[in-house]
Amino acid sequence: MSETVIGDAVQQGRETLDFSAYRALVSQSVVPLELFSNTPDTFRGHLEGGGSGDIHILHIRADQHAVNRSHALISRDSSKYYKFSLVLEGNGLIIQEGRETPLGAGDMAIYDTDRPYSLVFDETVRMGIVMFPKELIELPVEAVMDLTARRFSGDEGIGAIVKPYLTELVAQSDNLDGHVARRLARSAVDLVGTLLEEHASARRPARGHDATTRRVLDYIDDNLCSPDLGPAQIAAAHYISVRHLHSLFSEHGTSVSTMIRTRRLERAYDELVSPTYADRSVSAIAMANGFVDPAHFSRTFRSRYGIPPSALRPSQK
Repeated sequence: MSETVIGDAVQQGRETLDFSAYRALVSQSVVPLELFSNTPDTFRGHLEGGGSGDIHILHIRADQHAVNRSHALISRDSSKYYKFSLVLEGNGLIIQEGRETPLGAGDMAIYDTDRPYSLVFDETVRMGIVMFPKELIELPVEAVMDLTARRFSGDEGIGAIVKPYLTELVAQSDNLDGHVARRLARSAVDLVGTLLEEHASARRPARGHDATTRRVLDYIDDNLCSPDLGPAQIAAAHYISVRHLHSLFSEHGTSVSTMIRTRRLERAYDELVSPTYADRSVSAIAMANGFVDPAHFSRTFRSRYGIPPSALRPSQK
Protein backbone atom coordinates (compact mmCIF):
# COMPACT_ATOMS: atom_id res chain seq x y z
CA MET A 1 0.00 0.00 0.00
CA SER A 2 1.53 3.28 -1.07
CA GLU A 3 2.44 6.24 1.08
CA THR A 4 0.20 8.43 -1.07
CA VAL A 5 -2.93 6.33 -0.53
CA ILE A 6 -2.48 6.16 3.24
CA GLY A 7 -1.60 9.84 3.52
CA ASP A 8 -4.70 10.90 1.60
CA ALA A 9 -6.92 8.56 3.61
CA VAL A 10 -5.62 9.70 6.99
CA GLN A 11 -6.07 13.33 5.95
CA GLN A 12 -9.77 12.54 5.60
CA GLY A 13 -9.95 10.86 9.01
CA ARG A 14 -8.95 13.73 11.25
CA GLU A 15 -12.61 14.59 11.76
CA THR A 16 -14.90 12.37 13.81
CA LEU A 17 -16.67 10.05 11.38
CA ASP A 18 -19.90 8.10 11.30
CA PHE A 19 -19.82 4.35 10.78
CA SER A 20 -20.06 4.37 6.99
CA ALA A 21 -17.27 6.91 6.55
CA TYR A 22 -15.08 5.27 9.17
CA ARG A 23 -15.52 1.83 7.61
CA ALA A 24 -14.44 3.15 4.22
CA LEU A 25 -11.50 5.04 5.69
CA VAL A 26 -10.11 2.10 7.65
CA SER A 27 -10.10 -0.17 4.62
CA GLN A 28 -8.43 2.54 2.57
CA SER A 29 -5.78 3.51 5.11
CA VAL A 30 -4.74 0.08 6.39
CA VAL A 31 -5.75 -3.05 4.48
CA PRO A 32 -9.22 -4.02 3.19
CA LEU A 33 -11.34 -5.09 6.15
CA GLU A 34 -14.94 -5.93 6.97
CA LEU A 35 -16.29 -3.75 9.79
CA PHE A 36 -19.34 -4.40 11.92
CA SER A 37 -21.07 -2.52 14.72
CA ASN A 38 -24.13 -3.25 16.84
CA THR A 39 -24.82 0.48 16.99
CA PRO A 40 -24.01 1.83 13.51
CA ASP A 41 -26.46 4.74 13.82
CA THR A 42 -24.64 6.23 16.81
CA PHE A 43 -21.11 5.00 16.04
CA ARG A 44 -18.29 7.55 15.97
CA GLY A 45 -14.70 6.91 14.96
CA HIS A 46 -11.51 8.90 14.53
CA LEU A 47 -8.27 7.97 12.76
CA GLU A 48 -5.09 9.96 12.30
CA GLY A 49 -1.54 9.03 11.63
CA GLY A 50 1.82 9.52 10.05
CA GLY A 51 4.99 7.56 9.54
CA SER A 52 7.19 7.46 6.49
CA GLY A 53 7.51 5.35 3.38
CA ASP A 54 6.10 1.89 3.95
CA ILE A 55 5.96 2.22 7.74
CA HIS A 56 2.71 3.68 9.01
CA ILE A 57 1.76 4.92 12.48
CA LEU A 58 -1.97 5.10 13.17
CA HIS A 59 -3.93 6.50 16.11
CA ILE A 60 -7.48 5.19 16.33
CA ARG A 61 -10.38 5.98 18.62
CA ALA A 62 -13.67 4.23 17.88
CA ASP A 63 -16.89 3.11 19.52
CA GLN A 64 -17.91 -0.55 19.83
CA HIS A 65 -17.12 -2.45 16.63
CA ALA A 66 -15.44 -5.50 15.15
CA VAL A 67 -13.15 -5.94 12.16
CA ASN A 68 -12.49 -9.04 10.09
CA ARG A 69 -9.81 -9.81 7.52
CA SER A 70 -11.11 -12.75 5.50
CA HIS A 71 -9.54 -15.09 2.95
CA ALA A 72 -11.62 -13.37 0.26
CA LEU A 73 -10.22 -9.94 1.13
CA ILE A 74 -6.69 -11.28 1.31
CA SER A 75 -7.01 -12.83 -2.14
CA ARG A 76 -7.93 -9.42 -3.60
CA ASP A 77 -5.12 -7.52 -1.90
CA SER A 78 -1.40 -8.30 -2.15
CA SER A 79 -0.24 -6.20 0.81
CA LYS A 80 1.96 -8.24 3.14
CA TYR A 81 2.21 -6.33 6.38
CA TYR A 82 2.51 -6.99 10.06
CA LYS A 83 0.38 -4.81 12.30
CA PHE A 84 1.53 -4.24 15.85
CA SER A 85 -1.11 -2.75 18.13
CA LEU A 86 -0.98 -1.09 21.53
CA VAL A 87 -4.27 -0.71 23.39
CA LEU A 88 -4.26 2.72 25.02
CA GLU A 89 -7.81 2.72 26.42
CA GLY A 90 -10.56 0.11 26.58
CA ASN A 91 -10.53 -3.63 26.02
CA GLY A 92 -10.65 -5.95 23.05
CA LEU A 93 -10.17 -9.43 21.68
CA ILE A 94 -7.75 -10.47 18.94
CA ILE A 95 -8.24 -13.70 16.96
CA GLN A 96 -5.69 -15.30 14.61
CA GLU A 97 -4.22 -18.77 14.04
CA GLY A 98 -6.95 -20.26 16.23
CA ARG A 99 -5.95 -18.13 19.22
CA GLU A 100 -8.38 -15.78 20.98
CA THR A 101 -6.58 -13.37 23.27
CA PRO A 102 -8.14 -10.64 25.44
CA LEU A 103 -6.29 -7.32 25.43
CA GLY A 104 -6.60 -4.49 27.93
CA ALA A 105 -5.08 -1.03 28.25
CA GLY A 106 -1.29 -1.31 28.06
CA ASP A 107 -1.32 -4.64 26.24
CA MET A 108 0.25 -5.16 22.83
CA ALA A 109 -0.15 -7.75 20.07
CA ILE A 110 1.04 -8.47 16.55
CA TYR A 111 -0.98 -9.88 13.66
CA ASP A 112 -0.33 -10.77 10.05
CA THR A 113 -2.43 -9.08 7.34
CA ASP A 114 -1.65 -11.95 4.95
CA ARG A 115 -3.65 -14.37 7.12
CA PRO A 116 -7.25 -14.09 8.38
CA TYR A 117 -7.77 -12.26 11.66
CA SER A 118 -10.47 -10.54 13.67
CA LEU A 119 -10.55 -7.82 16.29
CA VAL A 120 -13.55 -7.33 18.56
CA PHE A 121 -14.15 -4.29 20.77
CA ASP A 122 -17.22 -4.31 23.02
CA GLU A 123 -16.65 -0.76 24.18
CA THR A 124 -14.98 2.43 23.02
CA VAL A 125 -11.32 1.77 22.36
CA ARG A 126 -8.29 3.90 21.67
CA MET A 127 -5.21 2.25 20.20
CA GLY A 128 -1.99 2.85 18.34
CA ILE A 129 -0.91 0.73 15.38
CA VAL A 130 2.44 0.37 13.66
CA MET A 131 2.03 -1.24 10.24
CA PHE A 132 5.11 -2.30 8.30
CA PRO A 133 6.28 -4.74 5.60
CA LYS A 134 6.94 -8.26 6.84
CA GLU A 135 10.49 -8.25 5.46
CA LEU A 136 11.52 -5.67 8.07
CA ILE A 137 11.29 -8.29 10.83
CA GLU A 138 14.34 -10.53 10.89
CA LEU A 139 12.58 -13.60 12.22
CA PRO A 140 11.39 -16.67 10.31
CA VAL A 141 7.74 -16.57 9.30
CA GLU A 142 7.01 -19.58 11.52
CA ALA A 143 8.47 -17.82 14.55
CA VAL A 144 6.31 -14.74 14.05
CA MET A 145 3.27 -16.88 13.26
CA ASP A 146 3.68 -18.48 16.68
CA LEU A 147 3.54 -15.01 18.25
CA THR A 148 0.51 -13.55 16.47
CA ALA A 149 -2.60 -12.94 18.58
CA ARG A 150 -0.64 -13.32 21.80
CA ARG A 151 -0.57 -10.73 24.55
CA PHE A 152 2.63 -8.79 25.16
CA SER A 153 2.71 -6.92 28.44
CA GLY A 154 3.81 -3.32 28.44
CA ASP A 155 4.94 -3.58 32.06
CA GLU A 156 7.89 -5.96 31.88
CA GLY A 157 10.96 -6.86 29.83
CA ILE A 158 11.38 -5.19 26.45
CA GLY A 159 7.65 -4.44 26.51
CA ALA A 160 8.26 -1.85 29.23
CA ILE A 161 10.48 0.02 26.75
CA VAL A 162 8.26 -0.45 23.69
CA LYS A 163 5.03 0.71 25.35
CA PRO A 164 6.06 4.27 26.35
CA TYR A 165 7.88 4.81 23.06
CA LEU A 166 4.85 3.82 20.98
CA THR A 167 2.49 5.74 23.25
CA GLU A 168 4.37 8.97 22.63
CA LEU A 169 5.01 8.22 18.95
CA VAL A 170 1.31 7.62 18.31
CA ALA A 171 0.41 10.84 20.15
CA GLN A 172 2.83 12.82 17.96
CA SER A 173 2.31 10.90 14.71
CA ASP A 174 0.14 13.53 13.07
CA ASN A 175 2.85 16.18 13.50
CA LEU A 176 5.85 14.24 12.17
CA ASP A 177 7.23 14.50 8.68
CA GLY A 178 10.31 13.90 6.60
CA HIS A 179 13.59 12.74 8.10
CA VAL A 180 12.37 12.80 11.70
CA ALA A 181 9.30 10.71 10.92
CA ARG A 182 11.46 8.21 9.07
CA ARG A 183 13.95 7.82 11.92
CA LEU A 184 11.26 7.45 14.57
CA ALA A 185 9.20 5.00 12.49
CA ARG A 186 12.25 2.84 11.79
CA SER A 187 13.10 2.88 15.50
CA ALA A 188 9.58 1.72 16.29
CA VAL A 189 9.95 -1.28 13.97
CA ASP A 190 13.36 -2.08 15.47
CA LEU A 191 11.86 -2.03 18.96
CA VAL A 192 8.99 -4.27 17.88
CA GLY A 193 11.49 -6.65 16.29
CA THR A 194 13.50 -6.78 19.51
CA LEU A 195 10.35 -7.54 21.50
CA LEU A 196 9.42 -10.34 19.12
CA GLU A 197 12.93 -11.80 19.28
CA GLU A 198 12.72 -11.82 23.08
CA HIS A 199 9.48 -13.78 23.03
CA ALA A 200 10.49 -16.03 20.13
CA SER A 201 13.69 -17.10 21.89
CA ALA A 202 11.67 -17.97 24.98
CA ARG A 203 9.31 -20.16 22.94
CA ARG A 204 11.79 -22.07 20.80
CA PRO A 205 15.40 -23.20 21.14
CA ALA A 206 18.05 -21.37 19.16
CA ARG A 207 19.01 -23.09 15.92
CA GLY A 208 22.38 -23.08 14.21
CA HIS A 209 21.13 -21.52 11.02
CA ASP A 210 19.58 -18.59 12.91
CA ALA A 211 23.11 -17.30 13.50
CA THR A 212 23.97 -17.92 9.85
CA THR A 213 20.94 -15.92 8.72
CA ARG A 214 21.96 -13.05 10.99
CA ARG A 215 25.47 -13.03 9.52
CA VAL A 216 24.06 -13.13 5.99
CA LEU A 217 21.77 -10.17 6.66
CA ASP A 218 24.66 -8.19 8.13
CA TYR A 219 26.74 -9.04 5.06
CA ILE A 220 23.96 -7.84 2.76
CA ASP A 221 23.74 -4.55 4.67
CA ASP A 222 27.51 -4.08 4.46
CA ASN A 223 27.56 -4.69 0.70
CA LEU A 224 24.41 -3.02 -0.60
CA CYS A 225 26.50 -0.61 -2.65
CA SER A 226 27.84 -3.44 -4.80
CA PRO A 227 25.74 -3.94 -7.95
CA ASP A 228 27.09 -7.49 -8.15
CA LEU A 229 25.66 -8.49 -4.78
CA GLY A 230 23.67 -11.70 -5.30
CA PRO A 231 23.12 -15.26 -4.10
CA ALA A 232 26.36 -16.68 -5.49
CA GLN A 233 28.53 -14.01 -3.87
CA ILE A 234 26.70 -14.22 -0.55
CA ALA A 235 26.80 -18.02 -0.41
CA ALA A 236 30.52 -18.12 -1.22
CA ALA A 237 31.30 -15.54 1.47
CA HIS A 238 29.60 -17.77 4.07
CA TYR A 239 30.84 -21.14 2.81
CA ILE A 240 27.35 -22.45 2.14
CA SER A 241 25.62 -23.57 -1.03
CA VAL A 242 23.31 -21.29 -2.97
CA ARG A 243 20.55 -23.82 -2.37
CA HIS A 244 21.05 -23.62 1.39
CA LEU A 245 21.07 -19.82 1.19
CA HIS A 246 17.71 -19.83 -0.60
CA SER A 247 16.28 -22.18 2.04
CA LEU A 248 17.28 -19.74 4.81
CA PHE A 249 15.31 -16.94 3.17
CA SER A 250 12.40 -19.21 2.37
CA GLU A 251 11.93 -19.61 6.13
CA HIS A 252 11.52 -15.84 6.31
CA GLY A 253 8.85 -15.92 3.63
CA THR A 254 10.99 -14.09 1.10
CA SER A 255 13.85 -14.56 -1.35
CA VAL A 256 17.46 -13.40 -1.43
CA SER A 257 16.81 -10.99 -4.29
CA THR A 258 13.71 -9.55 -2.62
CA MET A 259 15.61 -8.99 0.61
CA ILE A 260 18.46 -7.23 -1.21
CA ARG A 261 16.03 -5.03 -3.14
CA THR A 262 14.04 -4.19 0.00
CA ARG A 263 17.09 -3.20 2.00
CA ARG A 264 18.44 -1.12 -0.88
CA LEU A 265 15.15 0.73 -1.21
CA GLU A 266 14.88 1.26 2.55
CA ARG A 267 18.39 2.72 2.72
CA ALA A 268 17.78 4.87 -0.36
CA TYR A 269 14.59 6.20 1.23
CA ASP A 270 16.51 7.05 4.43
CA GLU A 271 19.07 9.01 2.43
CA LEU A 272 16.53 10.76 0.20
CA VAL A 273 14.75 12.30 3.20
CA SER A 274 17.92 13.04 5.17
CA PRO A 275 19.33 16.59 5.16
CA THR A 276 22.78 15.00 5.30
CA TYR A 277 22.38 13.83 1.69
CA ALA A 278 20.56 16.91 0.38
CA ASP A 279 23.44 17.79 -1.94
CA ARG A 280 23.39 14.37 -3.63
CA SER A 281 21.28 13.73 -6.68
CA VAL A 282 18.66 11.00 -6.81
CA SER A 283 20.83 9.13 -9.30
CA ALA A 284 23.88 9.33 -7.03
CA ILE A 285 21.90 7.93 -4.11
CA ALA A 286 20.54 5.16 -6.30
CA MET A 287 24.00 4.16 -7.51
CA ALA A 288 25.45 4.33 -4.00
CA ASN A 289 22.89 1.71 -3.01
CA GLY A 290 23.58 -0.74 -5.81
CA PHE A 291 21.11 0.43 -8.48
CA VAL A 292 22.90 0.77 -11.82
CA ASP A 293 19.96 2.16 -13.84
CA PRO A 294 18.35 5.36 -12.48
CA ALA A 295 15.18 4.76 -14.50
CA HIS A 296 14.79 1.26 -13.08
CA PHE A 297 15.43 2.61 -9.59
CA SER A 298 12.71 5.23 -10.03
CA ARG A 299 10.17 2.66 -11.23
CA THR A 300 11.03 0.21 -8.44
CA PHE A 301 10.91 2.96 -5.82
CA ARG A 302 7.56 4.26 -7.00
CA SER A 303 6.12 0.75 -7.11
CA ARG A 304 6.98 0.24 -3.44
CA TYR A 305 6.23 3.67 -1.96
CA GLY A 306 3.69 5.16 -4.36
CA ILE A 307 5.71 8.31 -5.02
CA PRO A 308 8.78 9.10 -7.16
CA PRO A 309 12.08 9.39 -5.29
CA SER A 310 12.45 13.04 -6.36
CA ALA A 311 9.36 13.93 -4.28
CA LEU A 312 11.26 13.19 -1.08
CA ARG A 313 14.11 15.63 -1.54
CA PRO A 314 14.40 18.02 1.45
CA SER A 315 14.55 21.04 -0.87
CA GLN A 316 10.96 20.32 -1.90
CA LYS A 317 9.58 20.29 1.64
